[in-house]
Amino acid sequence: MLFSEILGQDHIKSHLTKSAEAGRIPHAQLFVGPEGSGTLPMAIAYAQYILCSNTARENSGGNEACNLKFSSLSHPDLHFVFPVAANNEVKSHPVSASFLKQWREFVAETPYGSLFDWYKKIDIQNKQGQIGVDEAHEIVKSLSLKAYEGGYKVMIIWMADKMNMATSNKLLKLLEEPPAKTVFILIAESTDDILQTIVSRCQLLHFGGLSEKVITDALVTRLGLEARAAYKLAHQAQGNFNKALHLLRKDDDGYPFEDWFVLWVRAAFRAKGNAAAIHDLIAWSEAIAGIGREAQKQFLAFCIDMFRQALLLHYNAGQLAYMEPKADNFKLEKFAPFVNGTNINEIFKELSDAIYHIERNGNAKLILTDLSIKLTRLIHKK
Repeated sequence: MLFSEILGQDHIKSHLTKSAEAGRIPHAQLFVGPEGSGTLPMAIAYAQYILCSNTARENSGGNEACNLKFSSLSHPDLHFVFPVAANNEVKSHPVSASFLKQWREFVAETPYGSLFDWYKKIDIQNKQGQIGVDEAHEIVKSLSLKAYEGGYKVMIIWMADKMNMATSNKLLKLLEEPPAKTVFILIAESTDDILQTIVSRCQLLHFGGLSEKVITDALVTRLGLEARAAYKLAHQAQGNFNKALHLLRKDDDGYPFEDWFVLWVRAAFRAKGNAAAIHDLIAWSEAIAGIGREAQKQFLAFCIDMFRQALLLHYNAGQLAYMEPKADNFKLEKFAPFVNGTNINEIFKELSDAIYHIERNGNAKLILTDLSIKLTRLIHKK
């Protein structure tokens, strides 16, 4: 993957190419950015720039053969680590090497894809993947070998926040005493769940969301969309190119998030002073608890977005709102008066706490029932 193929982030491209050309290549970097901002494509392009000794003219100077290996992610000195879990094909001790075929397809098809997209690709969307201790042994083993082509070795760790403690401690030792001519590129959407001792040993690069213009231009030039339609998708995507592609394909991941949200808030409205409606909330909680944890987290993040959109409408900032609910008889404008400065912080906190507890394998039915009862109180708060 070439820098010229990556959307936006020109200042980061410039920094990486200039530092590489000057021979100042840090042994460990941490790319932190939101979904769809291009952290993974940038890491691959940087690895290609280093291993193929590229210059500003990336595919020239006799390095075409090296660049060709990168087109299929088959360069022997490029290593990947990413979250995995057992599935129907890999039933025990899953490691990244067991999923390399699917990984190469995933990067080729959706280089801006999300963690949930990856879990769908390897059919573990009902589980939570991790970078476990078996992976730590694989990392040590692969980096103990000399570079196949005699230069650098590059280890890209995607979603580094999914490393468990044993893996984190193994990696920390490698970062403290790195093998010669080895470059680590860690990628995460946040540093909150990464050991601070690991963060402190990495050079941090923060990625912002992509601008509407960058996404619009990409949709027009790469996918042939009409400019007005492309701009509308770019506005709705909120800096996330992956989301723009999902919106374009009308891809809802197979889950009716919007219908679930409308059903939930309507039941919460009815529940005040109406004991029978509590049964609706419990039934709703049981239904959502029946899907995978990753899907539950995706849905609760969607709920946060819906409340944020309603808040913007409440304070007459409709030009910033981008969601257009299609559920029957539900209008964000009518819902907006119930979302305001007196309750929004608590609503966000309860939704964020629910995501946190689900991620840590709490009982989903209890978490969602508790959240629903709290929403009933908060949504009527004046």
